[in-house]
Amino acid sequence: MIGSIQPDTAYQGIEYKKTKNDPKVQQVIQQLKIIEQKVKAHEMAHKAAGGDLAGPIHYKYQKGPDGKLYIVGGEVPIKIKEGKTPEETIEIAQKIKRAALAPADPSPQDRAVAARASILEMKARAELSKQQTEKKDTGQNINMFV
Repeated sequence: MIGSIQPDTAYQGIEYKKTKNDPKVQQVIQQLKIIEQKVKAHEMAHKAAGGDLAGPIHYKYQKGPDGKLYIVGGEVPIKIKEGKTPEETIEIAQKIKRAALAPADPSPQDRAVAARASILEMKARAELSKQQTEKKDTGQNINMFV
């Protein structure tokens, strides 16, 4: 389990005691903290917008020079699926796009997921249009020889 990884406390004490007053080390730690905040916000945006289609957030960690683990990456799996009807599929595809593009800075992977959702939506709209055309054609047949 990712969240249960703990830094080696002996390593943490030795390394950090030697370097904790080093401005370069403090700068690295500060950068890691900023990255962690950005990653958390990014993944939470996906999760919130994805709702029931979004799975659990998985984080990637990096050990800082202070021996602590910092979040430096993450992902939220999202179910790309079709609905029972074209209308339902359109709603699902739109929700997937909203989830993929929810962060302020969507990644290339986020944009790829949004593109897949757009294709799913276009196919559903084509199917819906086909169904509506078939209904019109069926309803317009008039028997002129009554």
